[in-house]
Amino acid sequence: MFSWFKPNRQREQIQRDRKHLEARVRRQLKNYLSADGPSKSEIYELVAGAAAGCQPDISDPKLEGVRLAQACAEVAIKVVRAREHQAFDDNDRLAALITDAYATVAIAYRRASAAYTVDEEMQKLGTAAVHLLTIATSYMAAKDSAHQ
Repeated sequence: MFSWFKPNRQREQIQRDRKHLEARVRRQLKNYLSADGPSKSEIYELVAGAAAGCQPDISDPKLEGVRLAQACAEVAIKVVRAREHQAFDDNDRLAALITDAYATVAIAYRRASAAYTVDEEMQKLGTAAVHLLTIATSYMAAKDSAHQ
């Protein structure tokens, strides 16, 4: 009955994501593309760590797929907003990288939950974020298995 509200809510969500996340994700992706080996490793660690930190503390077996992606995205967004409200020194590179990693995770999970179906540009950004998240988690899994 109220399905006609969905497109407006989806567009509002996209606008919020653009405002709070887009610039951070673009910066993260640019940093990644221009990074050397050790810097890429640092980015992988931060993004994989952010993703691990965004897993919901719920053991609901019904929470999977789209709903799980939405829940993870919401956790990541809350972290980004909390970090934005904290007083970080503008020159604190690590603090910015951590916040950017959470923004990247949020966009990746939003993309995975099909939140950007009405916005091609955000879909492309989300796809790039998903790729970076996938590479980061694969890198960390390989690194962990090599140390065991």
